[in-house]
Amino acid sequence: VDLGGHTGRLHEVLRRMPGVEQALRVDVLTQDRKVPGAHLVADDALIPFADASLDLVVSALSLHFVNDLPGALIQIRRALKPDGLFLAALLGGDTLHELKDVLMRAELETTGGAAPRVAPFADTRALGALLQRAGFALPVADVDRVTVRYDNLLALLADLRAMGAANMLSERSRTPLARATLMRAAELYASDHADADGRIRATFDIVSLSGWA
Repeated sequence: VDLGGHTGRLHEVLRRMPGVEQALRVDVLTQDRKVPGAHLVADDALIPFADASLDLVVSALSLHFVNDLPGALIQIRRALKPDGLFLAALLGGDTLHELKDVLMRAELETTGGAAPRVAPFADTRALGALLQRAGFALPVADVDRVTVRYDNLLALLADLRAMGAANMLSERSRTPLARATLMRAAELYASDHADADGRIRATFDIVSLSGWA
């Protein structure tokens, strides 16, 4: 199972692997419930597979979006056959810490208060502990840090929107950022999180998980 299929590229890789009889693409992140190419669209709170029915579950950059990650991991482990394997990559650690920093400071300065603008991310050690809690054998959690550079804050925000990674927190403010707040955030980003050439840095910590049933 490719869990959280996105573009379907991972599903194509799985489908062509030697010895694979069937590969399913299951998307869990959609509002309109229509995902071209997906075999199933599932609620992340109820992953629709029977216990001990799957040999392999792979998820690429999806699980950091689910509402109940511990519950999802438990369901994945239960759906795996004995000696079944779970592999995942998700954003965690200090992902977008620069953006979180400047948005909070700018909003405090310009409005006197701050709303959550960047979702929290679990650190690598906590994610490893969640694998153990879910009952996986030989759990492994590792992290690769990727630093992406942008011309300015607006370019970063445009990229996040294009990724479908805008603020989805239920407790987020429904009021858009004021122009003054956004401009102040851009100034703070340029002064505190930029390289000598003026380009700003955005950190993405990609945490890799593996575990056996």
